[in-house]
Formats: sequence, structure tokens, C-alpha cells
Amino acid sequence: MSQNFRTLDSVDVKGKRVLVRVDLNVPVENGIVTDATRIERVARALTEIADKGGKVILLSHFGRPKGRDPKNSLKPVAAEVARIVKRPVKFADDCIGPAAEAAVAAMRPGDILCLENTRFHPGEEKNDPAFVAALAKLGDIWVNDAFSAAHRAHASTEGLGHKLPAYAGRSMQAELDALGKALEHPQRPVAAIVGGAKISTKLDLLGNLLQKVDVLIIGGAMANTFLLAQGKKVGKSLAEADLVKTAQEIMEKAKAAKREIVLPVDAVVAQKFEANAPSRVVSVDAVGDADMILDIGPKSVEQVVFVLARAKTLVWNGPFGAFEMEPFDNGTVEVAEAAAELSEAGKLVTVAGGGDTVAALNVAGVADRFTYVSTAGGAFLEWLEGKALPGVEVLRVK
Repeated sequence: MSQNFRTLDSVDVKGKRVLVRVDLNVPVENGIVTDATRIERVARALTEIADKGGKVILLSHFGRPKGRDPKNSLKPVAAEVARIVKRPVKFADDCIGPAAEAAVAAMRPGDILCLENTRFHPGEEKNDPAFVAALAKLGDIWVNDAFSAAHRAHASTEGLGHKLPAYAGRSMQAELDALGKALEHPQRPVAAIVGGAKISTKLDLLGNLLQKVDVLIIGGAMANTFLLAQGKKVGKSLAEADLVKTAQEIMEKAKAAKREIVLPVDAVVAQKFEANAPSRVVSVDAVGDADMILDIGPKSVEQVVFVLARAKTLVWNGPFGAFEMEPFDNGTVEVAEAAAELSEAGKLVTVAGGGDTVAALNVAGVADRFTYVSTAGGAFLEWLEGKALPGVEVLRVK
């Protein structure tokens, strides 16, 4: 897949000013970065460019500031970047204008400089040509290593690609390769797990996956709406009664296209939604009026694992149950462990993504045993929905 894109393999960065768009929008509490996964992923590209004699100039947004706001400064994040790449990272307190220009002018080959939050300027989100030009003035080439921001056509994520020679960074390249393996040119059969609360937010996703996968496994509260569509009772479970007809149409489309849809056959129910609430396993035909479905049951887990054992590729977005609360994390954890084992045995390519999914795989302790786990939320979803991502399209080999 990444052979369709310009990468760092096709550019000499020596002595060049390299604007690298990274995603440093990481969780920070009291000035301390609490989850550095996104920084760890881009470290490789930064050190590679620096070691080849490039001047590394980092661009990123942070939070959703309305104008300049010290609470949304990237300064503490730049310190964490320095800790992870084990070399000094200088900081400029603006991303355009005299402060940025002076900091860039003072750089030597191999230096790393982090510019202040691009969203302090309204031109960033508007993709304003004057702001793009002010950023472009600071660099000779542009490297996009922020897949998680690639679904937005902002100045630093897309606009620069029209002003400077543009290349994919290493983590962007890895993401494009993984996604290509999962859906563009996958080994078949392909199974997809789609979970989460609402069909309404995943209609485009379900529509696109039905064309691309062989088996669609539906979990989470979303499955309850499908159970309603099959005429089953779901008691007090979270479900979208107004989307029953939509769920029926999805099942009819799947049948016509000879795609298999896998729904739960049993469920873990409780009468209260709280940790360790008294729960029991029932068939999906026997959910009581006061029951809430909070996870899939053991037969459903077996059924899903059986499907995965026949599959060659798995795409996963969304948990099976209320995984953030014990014991309703069992279904998600057991399926995740089975997928990780198949992955390690070389029998299954496993690609997962989305905030809840990553959190669930971390709960299961298997994230590092999957083929690829995407830290991108919106961009991963839009890619699965079959949408073109502006920050990726601009890197294509024309």
C-alpha cells in the first residue's frame, strides 16, 4: 500500500529544514504527559531524519484552544519528546512569525525544534493560504507523520503538501501498510468486529465493511438493536428502537451479498449497571423485562473465536460489552486473547483501532500482540468507512 505514497526512502534530508507534522495531542495532567504512545510512534522518523543530517521542525496541534492559551502550550510535551528521543528538543513559542523564524535560522543539521501549538492561529483549521505560506517559509520539505490527524484538511496536515515536497513519515507509512493489508489487499476470509453503543454513528462503516469483508461480527449495545430487528426482547438494554428498520436492511443486504453477520446467541445480563452487580447468563431469547445486556455470553465468545479461527484477516473497531466494568469485560478480553494467539501463531493478521478499542485491548493486555493497533480515532474510522483522507491523499505518487 505505501508504495503508492512518497516516503522518507525517496528523499535526501541532509542539511534540509524538514517540517514534520506529528500528533502531540497527548493527555497531560499537571504538566506531565500521562500516555506517550503517540510520541513513541513518531520517535523513529524524528531520530532517522536527525541522524541523516536533517533539521527536524515539529508541528502539532494540542487541544482545542480558541486563540493563544498557555493551558494549551506544547512546551511540556516538547520536554517529553526530548526524554523519549534521548536528545535535546528546543522550543519556539510560536509556529510562524519572528519567534519561529529565528529559532529555525539558529538550527544546525541534526537539531530538533518543536514549534508552539498550530491551533493558536485560526488559519490552521481554516487551511488559510496565508497561514500555510507562513509555515512553508520555515521548511524545505514537509513530512506528514500524523495519520491520526489525516482526516482533517488543516494547514499543517494537508495545506503544506501543496506548497512543499511532501512525504509520509515512518509511522504514517506503517499505518498505511497495515490498513492496506487489512482492507485494500487482504488475505481472505476477512472478518470485522464492530462494537460500541450506536449503529447511528457507524452506519457508513457497516455499509463499507459489508462490501469488503466476508464476516461481520457485531458486538456492544449496537448488537441489541439487531436483536430487536430479529424480533427478540432486550429488556432495559441500551438499544436504538428507531433504527430497527435500518438494522433489518443491513441484514438483508448482507444476505443478498452472501456476507455472514454474526450476532450474540447468549448474553450476560444484570438489573443494575454497576461493577460486580449480580449477573447471569441467558440465551438472547430469554432476556427479561428488567434485564440489561452488558456483555456477550460464553457461547457467543465460542462462536466468535470459531469465526476467527477460519479467518485470515481481522479488522476490529469497538468492544463487545461494558468492558470498562468487571465482570462485563470478559467477552471482549476472551476474544482479544484468542485473536492475539492466532496473530502470534501467524494465522491471522489483526488490525484494530479507535479509542475504546485500544483501551479494551489494553485492559486485555494484548495490544502489543496484535499485528497493528492504530492510535487514530476519527481517521481510522473514516478510513474504514472508505473515505479519502486529505492528509493521506496529498502524499500519493501522482
